[in-house]
Amino acid sequence: MTSVLEIKDLHVSVETEQGTKQILRGVDLVIRQGEIHAVMGPNGSGKSTLAHTIAGHPRYTVDSGEILLDGEDVLEMSVDERARAGLFLAMQYPVEIPGVTNSNFLRTAKTAIDGEAPSIRTWVKDVKQAMENLRMDSSFAERNVNEGFSGGEKKRNEILQLELLKPKFAVLDETDSGLDVDALKIVSEGVNRAKENTGLGLLLITHYTRILRYIKPDFVHVFVNGKVAEQGGPELADRLEEEGYDRYLVGA
Repeated sequence: MTSVLEIKDLHVSVETEQGTKQILRGVDLVIRQGEIHAVMGPNGSGKSTLAHTIAGHPRYTVDSGEILLDGEDVLEMSVDERARAGLFLAMQYPVEIPGVTNSNFLRTAKTAIDGEAPSIRTWVKDVKQAMENLRMDSSFAERNVNEGFSGGEKKRNEILQLELLKPKFAVLDETDSGLDVDALKIVSEGVNRAKENTGLGLLLITHYTRILRYIKPDFVHVFVNGKVAEQGGPELADRLEEEGYDRYLVGA
């Protein structure tokens, strides 16, 4: 059975120093396993808020609407329950975890999500292979999570987690930001590989069309002012590349 992630009429606000600010104003999206959805839009249009809300970030308040994973209410789940249910967020700014090695972190996460520890022999092989594919030096396994990593290394580390944890749905929050062309290509290959191996569904949040040259979307959604202003196929991304977001902003 194909898994489905449904977002229905989602309204989300956040507390700021100026008071409560509404960010999402009725978002509807349906993502099926095996589909790639690109969410594009200008700064401040609510793209990252959507990513954080799906993952369960405590800063964001869901005022109304639903997020359902195969009919189950995601909003009732804790963050770790969401991960066990098959949701994954690749962060725009991955955090450093001093004192925890990458290899410990990955194995602990895998054990928590699967409910049992992976067998050491196959696990070590899988980690090694995944790191080689992402052109990560083997020394990264014993370094603390993201500590002293460059921006590109942090993003590769996110995709390493994606490949090893094998979620049903992954939200990539501006994974392409700050990457040079080589790193972008390697990261994109990793995402494509994960999708080929597991058939996951992808929600790809980005400003720029360049990552869409490597990860081909089935659907493109344009976010403006907290909701979907237009949707279409890959050709919509090409049009945005040429025209930018101006015509949406004039209307808004």
